[in-house]
This record gives sequence, structure tokens and C-alpha cells, in this order.
Amino acid sequence: MTDTVIKNVRMLINNRINEVNILINDSKIEKISKTASINAVDHIINGRGNLALPSGIDVHVHFRDMKEKHKEDWYTGSCAAAAGGITTVIDHPNTQPPTLNKKSFYQKLIKARSKSVIDFGLNGGVESKNTGELTELWNLGVTSFGEIFGSQNLGEALDKIKRFGAVACIHAEDETINRKLMEKYKNNHNPGVHSLIRPPKSEEAAVAALLSTAQRSCAGLIRPPESEEAAVAALLKKQLTLHFCHISTKNAVNLIHSAKEEGKDVTCEVTPHHLFLSAKSWKRLGSRGKMNPPLREPCHIPPLWEALNDHTIDMIASDHAPHTIEEKNTDIYDAPPGVPGVETLFPLMLEAAKHNHITLKRLIEVTRLNPAKRFGFDAHNKGDIKKGFDADIIIVDTSNTTPIRGEKLHSKAGWTPFEGTPALFPRLTLLRGMIIWDEGITVKKGYGNHCLRNASYGENDNTY
Repeated sequence: MTDTVIKNVRMLINNRINEVNILINDSKIEKISKTASINAVDHIINGRGNLALPSGIDVHVHFRDMKEKHKEDWYTGSCAAAAGGITTVIDHPNTQPPTLNKKSFYQKLIKARSKSVIDFGLNGGVESKNTGELTELWNLGVTSFGEIFGSQNLGEALDKIKRFGAVACIHAEDETINRKLMEKYKNNHNPGVHSLIRPPKSEEAAVAALLSTAQRSCAGLIRPPESEEAAVAALLKKQLTLHFCHISTKNAVNLIHSAKEEGKDVTCEVTPHHLFLSAKSWKRLGSRGKMNPPLREPCHIPPLWEALNDHTIDMIASDHAPHTIEEKNTDIYDAPPGVPGVETLFPLMLEAAKHNHITLKRLIEVTRLNPAKRFGFDAHNKGDIKKGFDADIIIVDTSNTTPIRGEKLHSKAGWTPFEGTPALFPRLTLLRGMIIWDEGITVKKGYGNHCLRNASYGENDNTY
């Protein structure tokens, strides 16, 4: 029997907006219909004629906790996600302690289970010292492996990941390029020098080394685009199942496009900060704008949007990496890299769709369908708003554009690089048929589920 009905909402069906009712039973979508009866149900949600969309899956967050809980913890991070319409995340392993073995995996899992209000997966870390732990991490049910840094000598580890059939998540920067430029610019303390130290060619060389076709892009500075491009190229040679994190340069995008045409199993993500901010933002942000890969020159932004819309870029991910404002407001070389973003990802993209920078259909693909398929969440009935899928839904009043204000966000960071930017925040967020956000969090800590990937160990095995 239907237990919840969302009545009077607008939904994209077959590329047309339709007025429908959504029937939910036992956390799953039961029916979507214009004429469905709403009698004898436990709970009726008035959609007010608002837009209903699948909630987001953010495949790249750093929810900190443990030894870095002053920056973020699983409760505050998941609350921020829910407020922004994200109901499933993948947490990356570079926490303190890092997720490199069974003990550290369970340390994080216990924190996440007890605090998270949203569903989640956990990535396994890859370092030269933990190659012998990778099989156990895989059997424990890690979603994928990485971020893996392209500069590391990890041949044996990558061979194991290839044998597992696991996704290798790559941070594509060539640190040899970056180190040389760091030495060159070491006396320059202008915040914008970070973009010079890690240039476009660093990203492009890393991408090309994997994809086996090295190319060059427009010149850059300390983290120039070439750093990313070199790293991407280096990794694409290994025939792994690859996912490139936070691609930020036009030539790296071109390399990935060519690899896809050659039939390579490769996907990539782009962050909102590389779509909406540029090296011109250094003046406003100062050292708060430090992230890896860095803010790029404006010439890279249109190609990123084009690649997002032409299916070269597969998904949007926040790379939510919160630090306190005190930690960020220091010399550029001392400030930690990373910005908060899980709460603003979907609202920024919804506003972009409102202004026709991306279609609603494509927005659903890059925030939900593609992440679910690539990282196995479709096996957990996550993906579309269709019969049998989890009722993970956001309700959005598309007339209610508001400026982003850091003081109103829910991350412990307490600030945002998108201060004042127009955005469309969800009115309601539902996870598995339950409202988890309605002008505040409405569920208890621990409501979120661990989306386990075919684990050999039991879900309740908390030993280490």
C-alpha cells in the first residue's frame, strides 16, 4: 500500500515537463501518474507545483572527522549535503587517519554510520606502503580506489586495481612539473602564484601519460594546466577503469574525449569551482581560493561547459574539502588546499539550468544517473525517479533564486568561495521516501545507509 504521496509536482518525463503525483511505498517509488489516487495514505506532501528532480550523488567529498573534526564531521558534512539536495556521497580516503587498511576503514565506517543523515560509500586509499592491503579493502566493500596521485610510483597497486575491475579515481597533476615551478616562484607570495605553480601542462601531461597521447595547452603559472594534462596522459596508458577527478583544463578534456572515442573505459568529473570561478577570483578570495588543481584562466571555462554538455565530462562533483577560515587566511604557501562545496553544487547547477547553460535532462544525468552507474549505486536502486528506485527526491521552487551566504550554510567551514552567487536551493530533500531537509534537518544522526559494494565481510562486522 502507498504510504506517501508527493502531490502536485512538475517532473521532466520524455523531455517534457508534466504535472504529476509521485506515489512512494516502503522507501521506493511505486508509481508516477497524473491521475493517481491519493486516498488512504499515511503522508501527503504538497509539491505546490514545484519541480521534482532526483536528488544528487556527489562522488567526491572529504567529510574529515576523527583527527580533523574541527574542520568537518560526518554529521555537519551530511547536513550540508542534504540542505543542498545531495543524498548520497563518496568520501575520499585522505582523512586522519587515512583509509588504507581494515582498521582505518572501520574507524571511518563507524563514524559515518553513527552520524550521517545521508547515504554514502567509502573509497579506499592507495599508497606505496599499502599495496598488500588493497585486496582486503576491496573485499570490505570500498566503492572505488583513490584519489590516486599520478606522480606516485604505484605500478603494483594499479595492477591489482585493474584485476579487481575497480574504478581508479585519479588526481591528474604531474608533480615533477609542479616542483620545478615551485622552486622558480618560491619568493612570490601573491595568492595567484598557486595557479602558476600548477599549470595546465601538469594536468595535461598526467592525462596524456595514461591515455598515451601527450598534448600541450595554453601556458600557465605554479599549478599550471600543463600539470594536470601531463598526469592524465600518463595514467591513460595502463588500460585501467579510470575516473579523472576535478578536470580543469581544455586540453585535458580533449585528451579524455579522444580516449573515449578510442573505446577506453574512462570517465571524468568537473567541480563547480572550475565552472564558476577563475584566476580572476584570486583578487576577491586571496588564499581562501587555494585548491588543487588551482583556479584556471577564464579561457578554460567555456570548454569545460561545452564538454559537460557534449557528454565528454560525465558528472559534477564538489571536491568538498572544508578548512576553517582561520586556516585559510594565511600565506598562500601555508594555507591548506581545498574549498567547501557539497551544499552549493546542486543549487549552482539548478540556477545554471534556469539560465539555459545546461538542459534539465543533462543536469539529471551529471548529478545522478551517471554517478550512480559509474560507481555502482544503481545496484542500490539509486538513479532515476522511476518505479522501484529509492525515493531520493528534491522539490525545488524555481522562482526562489537566492544569493549564497556562507553564514547560512551548514558546513563547519563557515564560508564559501561562492559568496553572493545566485543559486536555487531545494525546498525539500527526501531520502528513501523520508523528508530529511525542510528548512532544517528532520531526521536523527545515523539515518544514512552505507551503500556496500558486494562486501565479503558482514555489514555489522565492526571488529578491527
